[in-house]
Amino acid sequence: MSRIAGTIDPLEIAERVLERARRAGATACDAVAVEAESSSTAVRLGEVETVKLSRERRLGLRCFAGESSAVASTADFDDVAIEAFAHQVVEMARAVAPDPFAGLPDPALLAKDWPDLELYDPHGLELSPEERVARAKACEAAALSADARLVNSEGADFALGSARVAYASSAGFAGSYRSTSYSLSVAPVAHENGAMQRDYWYDASRSLARLADPETIGRTAAARTLRRLGARPVPTQQVPIVFDPQTAGSLLGHLAGAVCGGALYRRASFLLDKLGQEIASPLVTVINDGRLPRGLASRPFDAEGTATRRTLVVEGGVLRSYLLDGYAARKLGMPPTGSASRSVGDVPGASPTNFHLAPGTHTPEEIVASVPRGLFVTGLSGFGVNSVTGDYSRGASGLWIENGELTHPVEEVTIAGNLLQMYRDVEMVGNDLVFRSSIAAPTLRIRQMTVAGR
Repeated sequence: MSRIAGTIDPLEIAERVLERARRAGATACDAVAVEAESSSTAVRLGEVETVKLSRERRLGLRCFAGESSAVASTADFDDVAIEAFAHQVVEMARAVAPDPFAGLPDPALLAKDWPDLELYDPHGLELSPEERVARAKACEAAALSADARLVNSEGADFALGSARVAYASSAGFAGSYRSTSYSLSVAPVAHENGAMQRDYWYDASRSLARLADPETIGRTAAARTLRRLGARPVPTQQVPIVFDPQTAGSLLGHLAGAVCGGALYRRASFLLDKLGQEIASPLVTVINDGRLPRGLASRPFDAEGTATRRTLVVEGGVLRSYLLDGYAARKLGMPPTGSASRSVGDVPGASPTNFHLAPGTHTPEEIVASVPRGLFVTGLSGFGVNSVTGDYSRGASGLWIENGELTHPVEEVTIAGNLLQMYRDVEMVGNDLVFRSSIAAPTLRIRQMTVAGR
């Protein structure tokens, strides 16, 4: 896979289409242009299953005709095609009903300069196809060789990608940045006494050098799979719940969705009108950091050119900030937070960027040891979460805790509660925060939830 070095500069294309849109009569406009390349290599039982390579070049244009707006995208960068495209989007905008909250951000909010966030590491892009296959094979081999009960695999996948993103607007902003991503995952299958179990593990990074080695990922996946063997349900009861970092991240994701602007102005959030109120335990501090160095969701500016930043969302259990794009900010009468994101052919909307629960002081082992009887959750399934009320009910699997020790694996149970009460009932927060996605959390203990089993 070669480094992206095309003959067309995405920023030049974005600025060119803006000039065409203004000539066509747009009262305001912005454009995003992306050039990306990605590759993935999947192996199963030591054999190569798929090798994929994709290249993408897209241009998105949003045009305003007064308070009316329209957005569209194209992959045709020919000059004549761009001219026609700009005219079409302007005509579309004129046909749309006006919206007084639509518009570009205040120029004072636009990013003026930005630091190097270490998002681009091209060294791994030169890996040969054989080297990429070798990494995937080594990961799967490490998983399957860990124990004789590991008899099958859903495969291992090594992926890498690079992108150039450019954004420009008639408000006076023009900027671009590059990024890379690398990931490796494996999902082994174990068999014992006629029963089969599967689990997985993975890592993701902006830099190949910082990606966990294949053997470590494989051995971790093997251990996670083997500990599921012999799983059984437990009787229905109310007990403390410990979420591992993966499932705690899922729990934090529901909070992320509730603080984003779209859910708020649609009145579909259980955190509506709760700014300044205590919504969680004093142990809970949540941060959204769009400028975290090497962060998987970091960027120097958002999808409207607004400067990204570190936002304290929850401080000691108190809700301090929502995450708002320009439209949501105007709709709610609040300042934007540099949280706008967008696909190439869509309007901006707020989304979390390196949204995380600040780590505590306890090791995962200390948290488990503090529980006399309860459930250590390592897997969740189902979608039983009401974003308006916060009611929570999901299928769960994990390990039973008895007298502070992990005893036997558990499956076919449901855990239930209410998100606000769950956040308020956080009793311990782990020190094991690791970023493998845009939302991350350490191990945490919740005082009590209902476990519904047999």
